[in-house]
Amino acid sequence: MTEPTRAPHPQEALLPAPPAAARRSAERARGATARGQGAGARGRGAAGQARAGASKGAREAAQNLPVARVVVDTPLPHLDRPFDYLVPTTLDAEAVPGCRVRVRFAGQLADGYLLERLPASEHEGRLSFLERVISPEPVLTPDIARLARAVADRYAGTMSDVLRLAVPPRHARVEGEARTPARRADSSRDDDVPAAAPEPVRATTDTGGPRAHPAEAAEPGQEAPPEDAPSHDAAPEDGALEDGALEDTAHAATVREETTPHQPTPHQTGPHQTGPHEAVPHEEAGRRAARAYGDVWRAYPAGASFLEALAEGRAPRAVWTALPGTDADGPSWPRAIAAAARATLDGGRGVVVVVPDGKDVALVTAALGETPHVAITADLGPAERYRRWLKALRGEIGIVVGNRPAAYAPVARLGLAVVWDDGDDLHAERHAPYPHAREVLGLRAHQAGAGLLVGGYARTAEATALVETGWAAPLVPDRAAVRARAPRVRPAGDDAELARDQAARAARLPSLAWRALREGLEHGPVLVQVPRRGYLPALACRHCRAPARCSGLPPARPAPDAPGNATPGSGPGVHQPGVPGVPAGTGQAGGRARLLAEPVSAPSPATGPVCSGPLALRGGHAVPYCRWCGRIAGDWRCPSCGGTGVRAVIVGARRTAEELGRAFPSVAVRTSGRDGVLATVSGAPALVVATPGAEPVPDGGYAAAVLLDGWALLGRPDLRASEEALRRWTNAAALLRPAGELVVLADAAVPAVQALLRWDPVTFAERELDERAELGFPPAVRMATLTGPAAAVRETLADAGLPPGAQVLGPVPVEGELERAMVRVPRHLGSALARALKGASGVRSARKAPDVVRVNIDPLDLI
Repeated sequence: MTEPTRAPHPQEALLPAPPAAARRSAERARGATARGQGAGARGRGAAGQARAGASKGAREAAQNLPVARVVVDTPLPHLDRPFDYLVPTTLDAEAVPGCRVRVRFAGQLADGYLLERLPASEHEGRLSFLERVISPEPVLTPDIARLARAVADRYAGTMSDVLRLAVPPRHARVEGEARTPARRADSSRDDDVPAAAPEPVRATTDTGGPRAHPAEAAEPGQEAPPEDAPSHDAAPEDGALEDGALEDTAHAATVREETTPHQPTPHQTGPHQTGPHEAVPHEEAGRRAARAYGDVWRAYPAGASFLEALAEGRAPRAVWTALPGTDADGPSWPRAIAAAARATLDGGRGVVVVVPDGKDVALVTAALGETPHVAITADLGPAERYRRWLKALRGEIGIVVGNRPAAYAPVARLGLAVVWDDGDDLHAERHAPYPHAREVLGLRAHQAGAGLLVGGYARTAEATALVETGWAAPLVPDRAAVRARAPRVRPAGDDAELARDQAARAARLPSLAWRALREGLEHGPVLVQVPRRGYLPALACRHCRAPARCSGLPPARPAPDAPGNATPGSGPGVHQPGVPGVPAGTGQAGGRARLLAEPVSAPSPATGPVCSGPLALRGGHAVPYCRWCGRIAGDWRCPSCGGTGVRAVIVGARRTAEELGRAFPSVAVRTSGRDGVLATVSGAPALVVATPGAEPVPDGGYAAAVLLDGWALLGRPDLRASEEALRRWTNAAALLRPAGELVVLADAAVPAVQALLRWDPVTFAERELDERAELGFPPAVRMATLTGPAAAVRETLADAGLPPGAQVLGPVPVEGELERAMVRVPRHLGSALARALKGASGVRSARKAPDVVRVNIDPLDLI
């Protein structure tokens, strides 16, 4: 067990040293072998060494490729590197690259993945043997292993943490099931369009995929020149693009692309397809794909060239602004993604589609129809999820659709990676090293020489940066098509125009919004978007408008040896009443009876600061309660004026639905939010009240929509508040029928409202990017946050050799006793920043520091 370097590793001290005679004999054998047969024979020398020092009945190393390079599942940053082990003869056939293994690491058994088999190890000491092969299934492909390494380096994390996100847990029964033959879609297209079937599973070495991107051949830590880089005279500005997916600049074209060789594969030998000796020219294949799938892309001037590039085996990279409007066929974006996926599949390559939630997965799945694909979501259960993942691994399926874990789906010969609505925070991973699906797919497309499509109704500043630097091209619809399908947006100041009748006053709506809902209900369902869930999530004093906060003292946690607290399982504040009639027996049963019969005294209230949590209401007849400690605040009194009455500060979705039900008594009211998300609604007249992101897709589109409380989205203390407000508004407005009426309750002078009025998210995103560049915020710069105890954060900053020009902001107190510091560097120094912070984390890990410092690169919740 050792690292693949000549430097000794501390873990080697745990292994017994071989006898001196055996060591001298092994050294002589190794020297003679190296002189006679070169470096390729050092593996046989290592195996001979293991046999020379072994006693009778001990394990022997395999004759062929005896060294296994293993990445061990350990979260310690200072051990984030592969280690070498010997492969025993008993495991020679099962120990294939990519399989799960179990090894002895630091005296304990640990899981890992076998990366590769080697003839020799660079380490000259003794190697440990693999303990066992958990499964011979090669679940870690070379492409995913390379991607996991790149993601870990990009986000200052460890490869084992990324592999936990990339490879699902093993399900032995599913692995033992028979393989499904590769399916081919029953083509309903023109007969001259070749249909695609998934390619067979690859061997452990990649032999049939597209040629490797130059970045794959670069030494670790070095930058490779882009495949289609211009000459020195046209070299981009230093740091324009960085970190894999953002470090090469393509020629200016309608759609940025990287050319990869097109090789005949089993995808192209079906009944309606030409054989290897009758290969259709690339240009002809592209034209056929554009004719077959180009209807949904016809509104985009560059849509046909995008499909042609995918079918011809090239790698276009585009930032796509989708057309709004929902008609009888539903939204257009799922059909556009399905068309691009089919064109890629016809070119003999695979597709990965990543969308925010299960509702979007269902839309893309329905658009793909009979095209062979799998949908991988979290609600499938471990067995079914692993079964579908194995279909992609074994080459039985060429298209994978899913949520953010699908970004690592092992699709063979990747030709297109799609991420829809990249501004949704569901794309940001909640587990270390906290990668974003957009960045993961960008890195993967760069490494594989595949196309990338970043789409949405709105555009993020990060996607705009890809266009501004030339790495991707804009894919926008024609303005005439946008004007024909965009809704008619009418802003209304918060409560400037109140309704003149009792029903409108009950619904707290301006008369403009009330009329839009009333007229829309005559033609179909209408949508009301409420930015807050719940009933009344925030209250204030009725008289002085001061925020209503909890005035109770939280119960103190009793000491372990306090009287009456020795009962196992009794938590603080728990009172267990006596159980009458239980005899006090002896032994264990009697002891349990006495514990149940004796009451436990409740702890006394703590002396200290009061809770001060916000009060809220769960219903119209409920008593206010504290959202922090859960205490019922029936005795609340305002500390400022002494009043006992409360009023609503923020109205939630359930209270809004209740008010609208009173204003429209004869109309059905349906809610969609955290408590239950509706996927679809019928075309019958109904009031649909939904929180952002939970809007159901209507049959034929909404007749009208009202976006309430725009100030709640625009006034959030967040760097992305305006961008996020526009994204949520456009996602809801796109569900309207073409030219439907939309009322937004926000000031018309706000830039985000102006962008919604003109339906021009591109100009808004460009302005947002310029403002962030001027202020020094991502994506114009790279910024990392360090969160942890104060001493630990300061120690990490002191140990980190930050790159020149790095700015340290803070530390400042955050929640609890934690502090947070921010480090800002220019974009071209992002890799150096990640290496410095990872090195500092490794130093603390080697010291066995007790406190944990969370390192997050370019987090969404920066401010």
